[in-house]
Amino acid sequence: MSDTGGTSLWNATLPPGTRVARDPLPGDIVADVAVVGGGYTGLWTAYALKRADPGLRIVVCERETIGFGASARNGGWCSALFAGSRAVTARRHGRDAVVAMQRAMFETLHEIERVIDDEQIACDWARGGTVEVATLPAHLARLHEELDDHRAWGFGEDDYRELAPQDASALIGCTPNLGALFTPHCAAIHPAKLVHGLAAAVERLGVTIYENTAVESIDAGRLPTARGTVRAEVVVRATEAFTPQLPGLHRTVAPIYSLMIATEPLPAAFWTEARLESRPTFADFRHMIIYGQRTADGRFAFGGRGTPYHLGSQIRPAFDRDPRVFDALHATLRSLFPALGDAVITNRWGGAVAVPRDWYPSVGFDRAQGIAWAGGYVGDGVSTTNLAGRTIADLVLGNDTDLVRLPWVGHRSPPWEREPLRFVGVNLSRKLVESIDRSEAAGRDPKWRTRAVKRLLG
Repeated sequence: MSDTGGTSLWNATLPPGTRVARDPLPGDIVADVAVVGGGYTGLWTAYALKRADPGLRIVVCERETIGFGASARNGGWCSALFAGSRAVTARRHGRDAVVAMQRAMFETLHEIERVIDDEQIACDWARGGTVEVATLPAHLARLHEELDDHRAWGFGEDDYRELAPQDASALIGCTPNLGALFTPHCAAIHPAKLVHGLAAAVERLGVTIYENTAVESIDAGRLPTARGTVRAEVVVRATEAFTPQLPGLHRTVAPIYSLMIATEPLPAAFWTEARLESRPTFADFRHMIIYGQRTADGRFAFGGRGTPYHLGSQIRPAFDRDPRVFDALHATLRSLFPALGDAVITNRWGGAVAVPRDWYPSVGFDRAQGIAWAGGYVGDGVSTTNLAGRTIADLVLGNDTDLVRLPWVGHRSPPWEREPLRFVGVNLSRKLVESIDRSEAAGRDPKWRTRAVKRLLG
């Protein structure tokens, strides 16, 4: 087995010339809008603002390089998944708000596809939907619970439908396959190609991107850095999992690691059995999340959770590599697709996603302070970032649109507990989730552990 020592498949397979070296901040400057973070959230925000008002002077400050964080490390699911609870949304905002939020997520896929076409961003876009497979009897029960929930909110066969085992097997040749839940609202992408293509698009519009420019704090009207200060009427925080490293924000989100592996390109004979011809993204119904796709060049890109949370919300390069989790991912992939055999794993990598205390993403703009923010996507940010960027643009420009009335606008999650309670609670929950999956695989009922996890995580 060989791998690239932590380099994501996506960064390793960027076409020559895709990466562009950008200068750091040259000193003190003045702009109309200053964005902190050169990932999807920051770039979609800059794109939406510049398209709406070409006269705006917009700068993006990135501590590392474009796409350094989750934007070039994720599983490549551009989905309609929104992490916030529908039940919580309904209690606070009413039933119509739940439906509006989900419909906005559906529409976001169309918007992203439109921009990809308009800006000619070659990111291996394949709108094959998502197939979520039941591989255990307990999974089948959850499939029906999830489908019933979709129906209760008024979403029909066009949005979510159950596949009988034979129909599911025609789409994905995994073993076992007791049936599946399918939604057409997802596209598989090459995430690094998207983030670099989006960066090039905003620069064509006149946005300036500064790399290797670490913002020291987010203040009203100014962003101090070691290289100078950016002064702007509007400041946008688009820092996602790195948010706790900024002063005063260390309990805003918890950075939770997700790791991935990728295989070598697999032969046509393998894909005849494994199928996935239309490149649907895939998962199953276990509690410890897994996610995968068939890439445009015929590999598996496969990931999942299970790494420890690190005391004090630490983020370090060493945390991207956990041999135990990599081995578990490889074993899971081979159990789903036994014909994979001894195919070489070419890449092993990881990164952190941002999890708010209530697992509810948010976007907002404090006009008095001139500070906008978005994030807390819980790993479902590839598409949600686009919705966030368009929403911030409407909020900043004062546009009275349907987007600014969505229920996540202005939401404020409670802070995470202080350490070491945060460390103990998150890692205990992880252990319990792992034990729940083991119990279900053994045919046992893990009810008390399920209740305990819900109490711990809220």
